[in-house]
Amino acid sequence: MDKDKARQDGRLDGQTLLLLIVNGLFLTASALSGTYFGIYIWKASNDFFRLGSFTLITHLAMGITFWIAGNAAKEGNKMTVMRLGIAVYVVFYGAVLLLKESAIHYTEVLGIVQGIAMGLFWLAFNVIYFEATEPDNRDRFNGWAGTIGSLIGIAVPWSSGLIISRMGGASGYRAIFLLSLGIYVGAIAVSFFLRNRRTSGNYDWRWVYPLLRNRRTDWRSVLGALTAQGVRESVFGVLIGVLIYIQTGSELKLGNFMLVTSAVGFVSFLLAGKWLTPRWRNAGMLIGAIALAAAVLPLVIGISYGSLLAFGVGAALFFPLYTLPMTASVFDLIGQDEDSVRRRVEYVVARELALNLGRVAGMVLFLCTISVSRAPAVMNALLLVAGSSPLISWLFMRRRLSSASEQIRVEMKPKGAL
Repeated sequence: MDKDKARQDGRLDGQTLLLLIVNGLFLTASALSGTYFGIYIWKASNDFFRLGSFTLITHLAMGITFWIAGNAAKEGNKMTVMRLGIAVYVVFYGAVLLLKESAIHYTEVLGIVQGIAMGLFWLAFNVIYFEATEPDNRDRFNGWAGTIGSLIGIAVPWSSGLIISRMGGASGYRAIFLLSLGIYVGAIAVSFFLRNRRTSGNYDWRWVYPLLRNRRTDWRSVLGALTAQGVRESVFGVLIGVLIYIQTGSELKLGNFMLVTSAVGFVSFLLAGKWLTPRWRNAGMLIGAIALAAAVLPLVIGISYGSLLAFGVGAALFFPLYTLPMTASVFDLIGQDEDSVRRRVEYVVARELALNLGRVAGMVLFLCTISVSRAPAVMNALLLVAGSSPLISWLFMRRRLSSASEQIRVEMKPKGAL
């Protein structure tokens, strides 16, 4: 089957399948070690502020890297940018292995290195993703990417927790960091089979500024939605894993949590990837946003392993409904005309900068909150604010999603129908 025919019926061609493999290997390596690196810092410091500072530095470095690396992705070779991002991850975990227990004294430097790695990889990956997919197979690609990510989440963090528990703390962490290095190298090897599609023109360093000033496009509201999304990612990305460890004192329990929630996410992504066509994106995202906000309520009632598990299951069940419509809609907007396609690198940079602005804002909010008070009522307010951000994302996106759904209904109406 040729590439054009595959795209016409919404199927994935060879390049998109290879991209899924690279993404799967990257996520596997990240899940092996990244799930537990926050615990690694926490066990060495027992300090939420140090953990939050590491995360904040990572997000700041990632945002700066997105902006700078956009030039290399557009005027150079984006495949080299992606491979370099994976290679910097190898450097990151190699440094952690060499530093051993003293790594806790270098969290600022490690945060910068991790931010650079994430910025390089995700900038290049998202540009390649846009080039390799079309509107009629983008939802399917996202569904498969989420399904693969959930399968990885089922097996890999649980395996890491088992390794750490069986081998003992320091030896177990060294083992999973070393495994991650090998898988990252494998991802680099597979990436050589992906084609580099050349982009034309020069990189516009100031593109985000005129984009925000233009009231005649949907980009202002889209960037607002992405910023709100980043707030939730940042706060819950730091808190949930550490809270589970505090409640249980066991890395294996965190692995069990990831196994259960990822199993739910696997089924949810699989179904959403098949059902959630562009026509239903608006309704799907609204349902997902409401459900994600409601999933926080068990944590507000009281923090326990049971309430954390209830939150995790609820979030995993409805997260695909929230994220798939927004991701696909944003990339459809990038491909709306020839000029947008030519500026795809700048648009991807704008997208990532908006997400990162939200992540930075969420982490600043977290650090300010714990600096003022760690009383349950204050922490509950933080959870409610961060947990409600998907609703803000939908409010920003609703006009874009509604107009896209209406356009599809018009296109599907038989000719001559009133």
